Amino acid sequence: MPQTKSAEKALRQVKTRTKRNSMVKENIDYLFRQFKKAISGKDKSKAEELAKKLTKAIDKAAKRSIFHENNAARQKSKMTKSVNSLK
Repeated sequence: MPQTKSAEKALRQVKTRTKRNSMVKENIDYLFRQFKKAISGKDKSKAEELAKKLTKAIDKAAKRSIFHENNAARQKSKMTKSVNSLK
C-alpha cells in the first residue's frame, strides 16, 4: 500500500493509464484479427481498408509510447507486405 498522498495519486494514475493503454491494445488486436481474416479470404480491397485503419491506430499508439516505434514500424511493414502479396 502507498505510504504517502503522492504515492496514492501515482497509483491512481498508473491504474488509469494501464486501463487506457489496454483498451488501445485491444482495439489494435481486434483490427489485426479482422485484417488477417481479409488476407486469408483473399479480399484485397477490404485488406487495404483495414491496413489504413490499423496503420493509423499503430502510429497513434507509438506516438503515445504504448508501442515502441520500431515495433510499430515492423508491424506496418509486415502488413504492407501481406497486402502487396494479394495481387
